[in-house]
Amino acid sequence: MSCNRLIMTPTSKPIVFFGTEDFSDVALAQLLAAGFAVRLVVTKPDTRRGRGKQLVAPRVKQTALAHDIPVLQPRQLGDITPYIQALGQPVGVLVSYGRIIPQRIIDLFSPGIINLHPSLLPAYRGPTPIEQAILDGLPATGISIMSLTAQMDAGPVYSQLTHPLTGTETQPELYDALARIGSQELTRVLPAIMRGELTPQPQDDTQASYTQLLTKAAGTLDPAQHSAQQLERATRAYYSYPKVRLPFYGQQRIITRAHTATEPSPCTIACLGGTWLAVDELVAPSGRRMGVADFLRGHRP
Repeated sequence: MSCNRLIMTPTSKPIVFFGTEDFSDVALAQLLAAGFAVRLVVTKPDTRRGRGKQLVAPRVKQTALAHDIPVLQPRQLGDITPYIQALGQPVGVLVSYGRIIPQRIIDLFSPGIINLHPSLLPAYRGPTPIEQAILDGLPATGISIMSLTAQMDAGPVYSQLTHPLTGTETQPELYDALARIGSQELTRVLPAIMRGELTPQPQDDTQASYTQLLTKAAGTLDPAQHSAQQLERATRAYYSYPKVRLPFYGQQRIITRAHTATEPSPCTIACLGGTWLAVDELVAPSGRRMGVADFLRGHRP
């Protein structure tokens, strides 16, 4: 009688996926499409949104449930411990989860928790690397696949991909691009990581830079304190949140698209250093976006 030994392939070893944002959902969908055995999804609790304050589930939760994958939404991360232990020593994958994972949870996984981060680490550690790359006018940014540690975004790096920037990207456009290429790279290198064939390289902490959580107040900017170039970048970086608010025709208005100009016109805002920002699109009092020409035609002093 012959006995066939079960060989644990990279796609059959159980994975616990941590994620909350839409960025996470792209990665989860890519892993599932590639045949990885995601056995549990951990995400943040549902939140109330909109004027009706209806309870909305993270998209990763909806994707998981559509694939009959159990979902945990713990208030305390320690609550997930027995569920992880029941899977033996699974692989952890974390993409934009939104919470710091303590070392005692990381230690439940083998070979740890693998993290996809949307910057070229050690640059732009923290929660807003996409926005900061646009604000700083970088010629390129990228993604890093790293081993998670208890210190924020400081773990050793398995793989990085560079993504060139044109200087015209809005935050949603760059977010989508990095989610796509990052998820593809995660799927590509994860089997080698799971087999122990890829050794992560430590980051140079002396080169680390950090980003901060954005607040609504960050979008209210004073043209007298910022150049037109800085404000144009801000309109793209803050396109989704917190949105740029500038004085325009006597009121603070949300500016959604703009460009630098060489001379004043009815659609420009005077900025630091004698520079000019030309408004292309803004949010009208009705709440809808409109071109500046339509705004000027309807504006009453």
